[in-house]
Amino acid sequence: MNFKNVIGIDVSKNTIDVCIHLAQLNNQFKNNTKGLSEFLKWSKKHIEDITKVLFVFEHTGMYSHLITTFFDKNNCYYFIAPALDIKRSMGIVRGKDDKVDAKRIALYGYRLKDEIMPSKKSNESITKLKSLMSLKTKLVKQRAAYKATLSEQKNIYKAKEFKTVFDVQEKMIHYLTKQIKNIETKILEVIESEKKLQHNLNLILSIKGIGIQMATTMIISTHNFKKFENWRKFASYCGIAPFPYQSGTSIRGRNKVSNLANKKIKALIHMCTISSIQHNPEMQQYYEKRVALGKSKMSTINIIRNKLIARIFAVIKRQTPYVDIMKFAA
Repeated sequence: MNFKNVIGIDVSKNTIDVCIHLAQLNNQFKNNTKGLSEFLKWSKKHIEDITKVLFVFEHTGMYSHLITTFFDKNNCYYFIAPALDIKRSMGIVRGKDDKVDAKRIALYGYRLKDEIMPSKKSNESITKLKSLMSLKTKLVKQRAAYKATLSEQKNIYKAKEFKTVFDVQEKMIHYLTKQIKNIETKILEVIESEKKLQHNLNLILSIKGIGIQMATTMIISTHNFKKFENWRKFASYCGIAPFPYQSGTSIRGRNKVSNLANKKIKALIHMCTISSIQHNPEMQQYYEKRVALGKSKMSTINIIRNKLIARIFAVIKRQTPYVDIMKFAA
């Protein structure tokens, strides 16, 4: 796209601070439907052709959902930038000011306007799945906290004297378990309501070591495999892709994974990898063979992590289930 101008937007709960880069004009509007309409009118007043403008803002969860929907409805080009990417582009910064942040976001967008691909509207089903999965994660954490506390208390306190304390927590655990199951059922209903999601889910589940939790997470995090071009980019995103560590003649470190990663997905992939090593003969043989040769256990586990991700992307690309070649081995 040949964008002539960029408008930087700092999105917060109640307001949006905006800056037209070339004109260096700043303003503030309410983060609601009326405020966004006023913002678009103001933008058109100061910019001749709004179709040549790129709106840039960072992802702020539900606070940026309304503005994303608004831009889609009004056919505006926008780019949702990673917060860390914007932060790193600012250099050394002192203090915090929304007006200045909007200016910096506009500068960031203008520098990269020839490289940026405008963001696309998220599938409604994916948006629902994100919300449901986020809620499920919160409830699972709460249940784990109650279980841990209850277990410790039962080891210390007498059952008769603290019966009420125990009963209340057990009821909470039971209630949370019931709600988690309800959410899991709803997640499957959303997936089953869309043929493409259901088909891709079945393809992923055809791979040994991959369960429903990992399969659902893959669909959500990749926007049903439209967000990442290939498995290597996704591996980098979740922190399992090794990178070189060397400089000049003095630093010659081993290749290692980056700490900049989606740790939640990385943890899920790790659990799937351990499961695959335990239950998949092919992966088990590969792991044992490398360890027997004196290779690092963790580097071997990381290779298997990458193998699983590569297989997931492969079955989606081919649109055919995974074929277990070991079955046909002599």
